[in-house]
Amino acid sequence: MGLKVRGAWWGVIVLFLVHGLVVASWLSRIPAIQSALQINNGVLGVTLLASAIGAVTTIPITGWLITRFGSRKVTSVSSTLFCVAVMLPGTAMNAITLALALFIFGALAAAMDVSMNAQGVEVEKALGAPTMSRFHGMFSLGAMIGAAIGGSLAARSVPPLLHFAASGVINAVAVLAVAPLLLPTDHEVTKHEDRLPLRKMPKVLFALSAIGFCILLSEGAMADWTALYLRQVVQAGPGTAAMGYSVFSGAMAVFRFLGDAITARLGPLLTVRTGCLVAAVGLIWALLARSAAWSMPGFALAGAGLSVIIPLVFGSGGRVPNVSPGAGIATVTGMGYIGFIVGPPTIGFVSQIVTLRYALFVVVGCCLAGALLSGFMRTLETSRAQTDVAMVSPI
Repeated sequence: MGLKVRGAWWGVIVLFLVHGLVVASWLSRIPAIQSALQINNGVLGVTLLASAIGAVTTIPITGWLITRFGSRKVTSVSSTLFCVAVMLPGTAMNAITLALALFIFGALAAAMDVSMNAQGVEVEKALGAPTMSRFHGMFSLGAMIGAAIGGSLAARSVPPLLHFAASGVINAVAVLAVAPLLLPTDHEVTKHEDRLPLRKMPKVLFALSAIGFCILLSEGAMADWTALYLRQVVQAGPGTAAMGYSVFSGAMAVFRFLGDAITARLGPLLTVRTGCLVAAVGLIWALLARSAAWSMPGFALAGAGLSVIIPLVFGSGGRVPNVSPGAGIATVTGMGYIGFIVGPPTIGFVSQIVTLRYALFVVVGCCLAGALLSGFMRTLETSRAQTDVAMVSPI
């Protein structure tokens, strides 16, 4: 690994860590913000939706900016602004200003997400070995650390704005420190299409977007409904119910750090297919179990199975032939965010008809759909193999 690529690798590692830290800083202080503004759960739910709307709105714009200016510039600017934007919710005076603050926060979160993934793809290409899973593992690590810090500060009654300001400044300094290490990609912009009209979109990009939709729908459903399932259906105590998502998230974080080694051995297609099937088996286990203790191994399997899929799908979106990394990742990420948004309410609606246990089998179906759609990734493996042959063939 050359010094330039090594520096860029560490730069992206820091960016993913920062992203997790900033996101968790906000999430850990939601109760304090809600209490300070004296808004009920229904109003809070609407304001939180503003963040998702901001994200979905910004994703295609970010892809376009990357094709124009390169992932290095867009990543540097969006990451710095995202760190600063975490202060905005702390300044909210009512539900309306909180929604506006979260719209901006969500928009910049998505911009950083897409652009740093695009930069990660460029680093992975230069490295010549899988590394996207470790990048995403750093996000999970950052989220865990950020949540722990936020919980500690909340317990000490530190005002959210003071917490957000410290988080914003420290993380912005980290971003500015590593920004010069990122790989310049401006010279590659003109080699790809700037726009992705539907009639010209490769089938593999459609398939990757559909996988992203299914898997992030599944992750969103697990985040919102695991504890409620254990509490309402399995009759677990409050503490045990809360452990369900912790087990799921812990397994996901561990296997994200192992994911690159697994991908190097199995290849992206087989890794995604196997992960989807493992997640489906784990969820079936958890949903058929009659006690919380027996459900936990199933949730752990589900977390392990889902762990590597999104890093691989996002990375593959940046390697679709004749499509710029920024546009490809933006397309896949956009569909994924939509799945993440619609997943939880879909489960809630279905549970009103067939009970929560059976409603969560929608997630099993999504995992199985992802396994079927993974076959389209064979096109990318063939293209990559041909490229590798061309690189070593004599002229």
